Amino acid sequence: MKPKPNVLDILRDLNFSEYEAKAYVTLLESSPLSGYAVSLNSGVPRSKIYEVLSGMVNRGDIIVSQENTPLYVPLPPHELIAQRKRRAEQIFNVAQESLEQYTASFQNRENIWNISGYEAIINRINEGVKGAKHRILLEIWKEDAEVFRDTLEQAAQQGIEVIIVAYGELNFDFATVYHHDMSEEITSEIGGRWIVLSIDDREVVAGILSLGDDSRAAWSLHPGLVMPITEVIIHDIYIMEILYEFREELEAKFGPNLIHLRNKFAMGPNGKGYYVPMTEKKP
Repeated sequence: MKPKPNVLDILRDLNFSEYEAKAYVTLLESSPLSGYAVSLNSGVPRSKIYEVLSGMVNRGDIIVSQENTPLYVPLPPHELIAQRKRRAEQIFNVAQESLEQYTASFQNRENIWNISGYEAIINRINEGVKGAKHRILLEIWKEDAEVFRDTLEQAAQQGIEVIIVAYGELNFDFATVYHHDMSEEITSEIGGRWIVLSIDDREVVAGILSLGDDSRAAWSLHPGLVMPITEVIIHDIYIMEILYEFREELEAKFGPNLIHLRNKFAMGPNGKGYYVPMTEKKP
């Protein structure tokens, strides 16, 4: 059975102090009460109770009568929650307006941002996908793709074209998926699982996801990165389309899965890449 939440903890989450929470619960249980009675029943020290009650009256959490001996009653819980919601919404609106001045710097197309850590990269990609208007191009390993399924599917449901080059079998029926050959070999060659994302030919994220806290990615709206990274994904799609049509002829010339081409342009005696000079870690 799920434990019953502590009402004092709930009120503290609503920005009540410990004394305020005790006073409010006491008034919910029995009211109207004088300040002395609230102190007696709640355990709030008499030296503090009128300061506590005054602050709650000013905030609108309780109401006081104008009598010789003031009596206090609590704001009903449903009104208290509605009040807190309105106040939070006001705070969020003010914060958004105040912080909007920094948006220009954040979206400066000349900036290239470094993102460190698996979770930070995941969050940046999800936010980019949510902001897409027209098309999402994505190269991703099947081990990482499931993390983005819901966000990508929501984008597709909004009419955004989702095209994925997948390393490994990936069944996303809401997207156009091209299955890249030799995913294990490529993972070994480049030292991990990489991700490349282009949003609306305007924003890109590219990096490695398989190093846990050591994962790194670049995020930018800089045209000097957006154009070549987007074109890399598109050219991989070209190759996939050509292989679907002419695989037999191409493999006769360049070997299974075009391995001779990969070997021809591999760097180093063992054909390994030098992108990540460290051991792969799991996220």
